[in-house]
Amino acid sequence: MKIFVAGLPYDLDDAELEEIFEKFGTVTSAKVAMDKETGKSKGFGFVDMLVSSEAREAIEGLNDISLGKKPLVVKEAEERSGPPSAGTRPGGFSKPGFNSNKPRY
Repeated sequence: MKIFVAGLPYDLDDAELEEIFEKFGTVTSAKVAMDKETGKSKGFGFVDMLVSSEAREAIEGLNDISLGKKPLVVKEAEERSGPPSAGTRPGGFSKPGFNSNKPRY
């Protein structure tokens, strides 16, 4: 099960995030989201746990506790819908500048 974790202290790293969740069961990955430009933590991350029941226990046990200045938000990660398919533009046009309402010359 993939778990979303927000409210992380900005100095927390992947290994520390994994250590927090290991108390509840087997962690297959733990990743703190990093800003590509600054290289600093964004204050949230994702944890993958092998056993769903252990993941649910971690969610219940860690949600709303404070590791720093703010309480953690720990919940099952929602599936993200991907970006629009390549070539599709807002408004449904496939090519920039193309307008089907105007005659083509």
